[in-house]
Amino acid sequence: MIAGVCGGLAEFIGWDPTLVRLLYVILSVFSAAFPGIIVYIIAWFLMPKDNSNGPVIDID
Repeated sequence: MIAGVCGGLAEFIGWDPTLVRLLYVILSVFSAAFPGIIVYIIAWFLMPKDNSNGPVIDID
C-alpha cells in the first residue's frame, strides 16, 4: 500500500491484492525481511505509473 507495488503486481497477474501482499510479507519474514525490502524498493522504481484517473463511464 505504500507505493502500490503489490497491488500493481496483483492487477498484472490477475490475483487478489490482499493475497499478493500477504505472500510478500510471508516471504519477507522468512528471508530475514531485508531482501524483501530491497526487492520492494527496486520494484517501486521499475514499475510503470498507473495513468488512469479512476473508472471511465461511457454514456452513449
